[in-house]
Amino acid sequence: MTRESMEYDVVIVGAGPAGLSAAIRLKQLGGDDISVVVLEKGSEVGAHILSGAVLDPCALDALIPDWKEKGAPLHTKVEQDRFLVLSETGSKPVPNFIMPPLMNNHGNYIVSMGNVCRWMAEQAEGLGVEVFPGMSCSELVYDENGAVKGVVAGEFGRGRDDKTDGPGYEPGMELHGKYVFLSEGARGSLSKQVVEKFGLDANCDVPKFGIGLKEIWEVKPENHVLGQVTHTSGWPLNSKIGGGSFMYHLENNQVYVGYIIDLNYKNPYLYPYMEFQRWKHHPMIAKVLEGGKRVSYGARVVTKGGFQSIPKTIFPGGALLGCSAGLVNLPRIKGNHNAMYSGKAAAEAAYAAIKAERSSDELTAYDTELRNGPIGKDLKRVRNVAPLNSKFGTTLGGMMLGGMDMWFATIFRFNLFGTLKHGKNDAKSTEEAKNYTKIDYPKPDGVLSFDRLTNVSFSATNHEEEQPCHLKLADADIPILVNLPKWAEPAQRYCPAGVYEILSDDDGSNPRFQINAQNCVHCKTCDIKDPSQNITWTVPEGGGGPNYPNM
Repeated sequence: MTRESMEYDVVIVGAGPAGLSAAIRLKQLGGDDISVVVLEKGSEVGAHILSGAVLDPCALDALIPDWKEKGAPLHTKVEQDRFLVLSETGSKPVPNFIMPPLMNNHGNYIVSMGNVCRWMAEQAEGLGVEVFPGMSCSELVYDENGAVKGVVAGEFGRGRDDKTDGPGYEPGMELHGKYVFLSEGARGSLSKQVVEKFGLDANCDVPKFGIGLKEIWEVKPENHVLGQVTHTSGWPLNSKIGGGSFMYHLENNQVYVGYIIDLNYKNPYLYPYMEFQRWKHHPMIAKVLEGGKRVSYGARVVTKGGFQSIPKTIFPGGALLGCSAGLVNLPRIKGNHNAMYSGKAAAEAAYAAIKAERSSDELTAYDTELRNGPIGKDLKRVRNVAPLNSKFGTTLGGMMLGGMDMWFATIFRFNLFGTLKHGKNDAKSTEEAKNYTKIDYPKPDGVLSFDRLTNVSFSATNHEEEQPCHLKLADADIPILVNLPKWAEPAQRYCPAGVYEILSDDDGSNPRFQINAQNCVHCKTCDIKDPSQNITWTVPEGGGGPNYPNM
């Protein structure tokens, strides 16, 4: 198929903090002499951004030192920082002085990263960056030497049968660049392809993920404590399952509440969404939410592999940025600052290469800076928390041994346990259903807790119906013939949007696997957790998916 093409110096896929930081830094360095385009699959910048978020402004300080004067939406400083271990009815605080200094949130800001990205896009456009939302990047384009030279963006009108001969078909365009930056977030579809094609994961540990679920609540003024940050571990999960919650009080009597569950859980009957809903009924949480209303819901996977799971971040013609490379600091529950740092570093490496009249090669300087600069220093100190968590549980492993390891790294500049391995990937961690009993979750009450499909409506998710299903099965028979008898088909439960169902006749016979792609919030859990690794998430048409207002 022949498509029209446009030429740029740098093509950036994804208008998140990493991609926008790269775009801004490129124009700061090159001005009108360098051309930059940012392609975003969401209907607008920020529509697909979901993060906690408590933002460490260190990278923003480095990128835009006068961000306050420019009106960046960082309005709520952290004033109170709490970590609690929950039982079913009570809680025990962990004193802040026990925590390594890197865990301190004072000086950080409670933000909507969606709004931060909208502001960053304005800064980028003011510098001359072209930002195109509603443009899904469905294919990579390679040059005659096998290097990445661009992407296909803006393809619309494929029919449900995946044919391109319909009257409304638009083939999209090829956008070519001397370098292509992939900043798609965790488990990006193009990033996954380049990792496989170029063997970027040959010398790193397996990637690890968690599923993050979040709601925004408007609460009564007497229940609101501006600037309060609370993290919890413990109930409703047991100590063998990694995960925990957050509750952040920001401006306008709003509270962000969320739950992250590590996707290496073994029990196929675990239902992450219902664990989140159950957590809100804890007396301490319910007291804050009582009399309030939920105004938004969303979900997204987060990377948790840490330093040892970072793949080679460069390939011929481009680089992986931000969560596409897996730069989240797990114990801090922060990755946005590292995403910004990575964008800045990639931009500086690309600009130097372009000035030297290079193109389509590997930006070695970027990968070196990522590992040895602020990102590497941030992640090396905490690299053993996730594997200790998995091996010994959250209390002994993550908190006690992990805390000890972080203290050693802080004081003595080395990790007590060296560098530990993660072991299995998240899909292979799932054990057979015969070893477990079904979990009986309380029915949502419609006040504090909600059924899954009702909550999905608060994500404003929508997809054009007349398009191919973007959730691809390698083998359509596996869900019923393999996953159902062996693992009780966990897709019914791990998906936070009710995309996957097992339907049957009235008498329970004739089970069928149904995919409700319209519900998909683009979290990517299915691409990671399916025990048969049978599902591949691909991009739907541009503009589809959630429309988060201020997540």
